[in-house]
This record gives sequence, C-alpha cells and structure tokens, in this order.
Amino acid sequence: MKVALVQMRSSREPSRNVKEAEALVREAAATGASYVLTPEVSNIFEPDKERLRAIVRSEIDDPMVATFSGLAREFGIHLHAGSVAVKAPDGRIANRSLVFAPDGRIMARYDKIHLFDIDLPNGESYRESATYAPGEQAVMVQLPEARIGLCICYDVRFPRLANAYAAAGADILTYPAAFTVPTGEAHWHVLLRARAIETGSFVLSAAQGGDHDGGKSTYGHSIAITPWGEVVAEAGTEPCVITADINPHEVALARQRIPALRNARDFTLKTA
Repeated sequence: MKVALVQMRSSREPSRNVKEAEALVREAAATGASYVLTPEVSNIFEPDKERLRAIVRSEIDDPMVATFSGLAREFGIHLHAGSVAVKAPDGRIANRSLVFAPDGRIMARYDKIHLFDIDLPNGESYRESATYAPGEQAVMVQLPEARIGLCICYDVRFPRLANAYAAAGADILTYPAAFTVPTGEAHWHVLLRARAIETGSFVLSAAQGGDHDGGKSTYGHSIAITPWGEVVAEAGTEPCVITADINPHEVALARQRIPALRNARDFTLKTA
C-alpha cells in the first residue's frame, strides 16, 4: 500500500488554500499512492476567531470539499482531508476529517474529539471549545488494504483513543496536525512513535509547516511510522509531498511480538 502525506502551509484565504492543496494532491496522486492525507485545517488557517466564524462555510458549501471530491474521483484514490473547518449546527465550528472514496463520495466523517482548553499560571486562558464543537464518536474506515482510525492533532495526547482503535482492529492511526513549533520540538516524535509502538499500528501524520499569515508558525515534519516505531518517511518544514510503502501485515507481526493489546487487563485503583 503506497501512501502519500501532503504537507501544507495554509493561509487565511480559503481560495488560495484550495489551489495549493489541489496542486499537492495531484503531485501525490502522480506518485501512484492509493491513499493521500492532508493536514489539519487544510482549508483555512485563521488565528482571528471572529474572522474565522465569518468566513467558514457549511460542509456542503465549502470549496475544498467539492475540489477534493473531484480529485478523488479523477484519480480513483482514497483522499483524506485531514481536517477542514466547517460550520457546526450549534453555531460553533467543526474541526472535521473527511475521507473521500474513489468515486468522490464522502465515506467517513470524524469531528475532533479532544479540544485544547487550558488555564495558564500567568492567568491567561485558552478555550478551543469556545470556537469549536467537540466530536462525540471515534470513526474507523475500512479501505481495501487496511483499516484506518481517524484522529486529529491534539488527539495524539490521549492514548485511550488510539488503544480503542487498535483493539477494534485498526491497522493505521492518522494524526493530521497543526502543531506549534515549541510543542513540536518537544513532543512531536515522542508522542507519535509512542502511539505506534503501544498499539502496534502504523501512524501517519500530514502536518502544517512554517510561518503562516498572522504571525503563527507550525512545526511541519509530516511523518510515517511503522508499528515497531521506525520512522520511514519525514518532511521538513516546507510544503511538499512525502510517500511511504507500507505493508499492513506488519501490524499483526508487531502485535504478536509485543502482545500488549491482548495482555491488557482491567484493574481497580486504591489509595493507601
């Protein structure tokens, strides 16, 4: 199974992002990949939340959704929009992953479950949940070659989700992302390799990378990791396409060598 990871540097202008994403997806399809993944918020990278709310459209009206449907159909590939920001029914925004089948239809939707809400020691607070509506359901997709568990960015810090997918038979975990540079330098490789090793799964992440409009910077380093934790493909920080040839049979071999999923047990906790 040949996979391609599209690294982007999305801007505040959706039309520009659609054009750049289309060019990169075409490049990815030309490599012969049957599955192509793009980053988190492929359609818009907007730090101003009020402007984001004003620009974001519903899924059915989003131009990237329509373009990706056409590209999947044109090339006969599974095209995975790592995430697009679309209007949610409650007035907030859904950070939504979409998987397009080779006939162009949307075969799976996943809304990011874990949102970043924090109170900092200096008194500042950040509430992703004030802008985004959290998802409630994990979603696994059956491709001809493998089963894929859908995650988005911050989800990588919650091993319970990864383990649930692996226990249900997922071969690949996907983490499209827009990691900041400081957290990326500290945690990117460690977290993604840990999710691969502990579940015996392939891990794929297409990422945003570089300096964006509005002064934000993302870490990049789109990456493909084997069930044994080996990095087999990795990007830098520039927009690009990287590919990897993966064999889903390696998943069963890794889980036989380290049967952590089978050996897991329920337990109680007490304080002495």
